[in-house]
Amino acid sequence: MKNYLFLLLCIFILSSCGEDKAITPKPRSYPRIIFPERAYQQFDTNFCNFTFEYPKYAVIEQSKEYFGSPPPNSCWFNIVVPQFAAYIYCTYYPLGKENKFDKVVNDAFTFADQHTIKADYIDELPINKPGHVSGMIFNIEGDVASSFQFYLTDSTKNFLRGALYIKAHTNQDSLAPVINFMKTDVMQMINTFKWKK
Repeated sequence: MKNYLFLLLCIFILSSCGEDKAITPKPRSYPRIIFPERAYQQFDTNFCNFTFEYPKYAVIEQSKEYFGSPPPNSCWFNIVVPQFAAYIYCTYYPLGKENKFDKVVNDAFTFADQHTIKADYIDELPINKPGHVSGMIFNIEGDVASSFQFYLTDSTKNFLRGALYIKAHTNQDSLAPVINFMKTDVMQMINTFKWKK
């Protein structure tokens, strides 16, 4: 009887042993993002002397204050895409004694360079378009607050600087689809940009 119980116990133990199944963690998931259909409208206001196309799913907010004071120019505005908490902050300076060309260009480079601490790299892409529109795009890769900045100028009278921000508390990996979507919209703005005569 003991042999019979021993044999039964061995069969039970051997039959319960199977292949070791490795435990694999679930892949990292991100929230599902529903992108709107791309469509653009004309930015043409009486408070700025230029035009461009911006998304129909965005709103223009004219800046009312800058650190508790009125902005230095009435042509300070934000392009806001509420669905993504995305902001393109736009600041305009008329070139002259107060805003010398070299100073405002150096400021644009300084603002972009402030991200070098966390940036993996910064691509500087020059802009040269017909109609006296030139400037620079700063494509900043890495876990930074503003991953896309630019400036546009005619080098004599006008200077516009823009910076894309996504107001979300998360890492750049999960924001990457939204950032790439918004970069296309900023490029549409740049590509359709014209100074008014």
